[in-house]
Amino acid sequence: MLYRENGQFKTTYRADQQIFPILQDRIVVGLFLVFAFAAVPLLASDYLFRAILIPFLIISLAALGVNILVGYCGQISLGSGAFMAVGAYGAYNFFVRVPNMPLIPALILGGLCATFFGILFGLPSLRVKGLYLAVATLAAQFFSDWMFLRIKWFTNDSPSGSVSVADLQVFGLPIDSAQSKYWLCLSILVVIALLAKNLVRGAIGREWMAIRDMDVAAAVIGIRPMYAKLSAFAVSSFIIGVAGALWGFVHLGSWEPAAFSVEFSFRLLFMVIIGGLGSILGGFLGAAFITILPIVLSQALPALTRLFGYEMGTAGVSHAELMIFGGLIVWFLIVEPHGLAKLWAVAKQKLRLWPFPH
Repeated sequence: MLYRENGQFKTTYRADQQIFPILQDRIVVGLFLVFAFAAVPLLASDYLFRAILIPFLIISLAALGVNILVGYCGQISLGSGAFMAVGAYGAYNFFVRVPNMPLIPALILGGLCATFFGILFGLPSLRVKGLYLAVATLAAQFFSDWMFLRIKWFTNDSPSGSVSVADLQVFGLPIDSAQSKYWLCLSILVVIALLAKNLVRGAIGREWMAIRDMDVAAAVIGIRPMYAKLSAFAVSSFIIGVAGALWGFVHLGSWEPAAFSVEFSFRLLFMVIIGGLGSILGGFLGAAFITILPIVLSQALPALTRLFGYEMGTAGVSHAELMIFGGLIVWFLIVEPHGLAKLWAVAKQKLRLWPFPH
C-alpha cells in the first residue's frame, strides 16, 4: 500500500522522464543520501571506515565503470585492473610533477589517461567479440604490469615500482582523517553515478544497448559501431581510472603495480555479474555483496564449525570462501542471470501490487 503511484500525475515530458519518477523512490533515495552523508560519519568507527566503507565506495565506482562497458555495451573486458593502474599512476605523475597540483584535477587527469589507454585496447572490439575480445583486453593487464615495473619514469624512478602520496587536500581542507576520505569518495561516487545514470538513459546509452543486443541490426538502422564501442570504452575507462586513482591515493596511500593485478579485473567482473548486468544499481549491489560476504564468512564459518567440534584455521576459511564464492557465481548465472538488481526490481513490482494478487 505504501509503494503506489496512484494520484502521481505527470503533466510534462520532463517530469515523466526524470530519474526517479515515483515519489516514494525520491524520498527513499534522499533519506539514504542524508543518512550516508550525515549519520554514517557520526556512527561508524575508524576501522569500519578504513576496512569496509571506503573500499566499498571505490570498488562500487569501478564496478559502475565495468558495468557500462560489459552490461550496457556488451563488450567483455578483463583489463579493468590495468585501467585502474593507469588511472592511479597517471594521477600520481600529475600530482608529483606539476607544482601545486590540486587533488581533484589530478584524479580527473588520471581518469583521462585511463580513457586513452582504454580506447587503445578497445580498438580490437571493432573486429573481434566475445572471448577473443576478453583475451585482447587481458593483454592490457600484462602490458600495464610490464610498463609500471620496467619503465621507471612512471614511478618517479622508484626501483621497486612502489609510490606513495601525502598531504592530500581538497579546496584547502586536509584529507587525512577517515571521515574526510569517506566524504570525498562518497561525493565523487554520487556525482559520477548520477552522470552515468543520465548518460545511459540518453541517445548514447541507447546506442550502447543496441550494439549489445544485435550489432548488425544496430549498424543497419544507422548506429555507428565504431563510435558506440569506443565511446563505451572511453567512458568506462575514465570511471575505472578515477576509481583506481582513489584506490591508490585515498585507500592505500602507498602502492605498487601488484595492487592492480588481474585478480582485481576478475573481481570487478564478478561484481557486475552478481549485481546485475546493464544496471547502475547492480554495481552497488555486487560491490556490497563481494565486500561484505568475506567478512561474514570469516566470522560465521569458524563459529559454525565449532558447533561440530572442529576448529577451522585461517587457511581453511580462505579456501571455503573461494568455494562458496564460486558456487554463488554459478548459482546466479543459472538461477538469476540478471543478478541482484533483477531480484530488487521484481520485489518493487510486487510491492506496487501488494496486497492484491497478479
